Amino acid sequence: MFTRIVVGTDGSDTAAQAVAQAIELARLSGATLSVVSAYSSGASRGQQGEKAAAPADVQYEIGPREDVNMVLEVAASDARKAGIEVQTHAVDADPAEAILNVAEETGADLVVVGNKGMTGARRYLLGSVPNNVSHHAPCSVMIVRTT
Repeated sequence: MFTRIVVGTDGSDTAAQAVAQAIELARLSGATLSVVSAYSSGASRGQQGEKAAAPADVQYEIGPREDVNMVLEVAASDARKAGIEVQTHAVDADPAEAILNVAEETGADLVVVGNKGMTGARRYLLGSVPNNVSHHAPCSVMIVRTT
């Protein structure tokens, strides 16, 4: 059925539903799972203030990548509990671009995304992660109804 599945997450409850579906598909098909989360390396004001207030020996640990690493570890832990071989990918890029890049790099045969952001006029004006992924993926795409 599938051998390499990619799923994107931002740590939200709706993304967790897509991750759960990807884990189940990977379990049923014996596929490996790549969990992707995107971040922007440009620090926000809040992060800059938090970093400046932190002791010097831990300042390097504060930033957008570390938040993403925590999100990825939660998803990876769930996959491991289900007996799935899992890799995590923290990517400095737009979320859709991050998912697409990992799908290409890993030779994925399925990408799983949630449908959040696909309703209303915004999807026509701004685009969305599921829309962009579904139009540009190098493989099949499963859009999980999460909302």
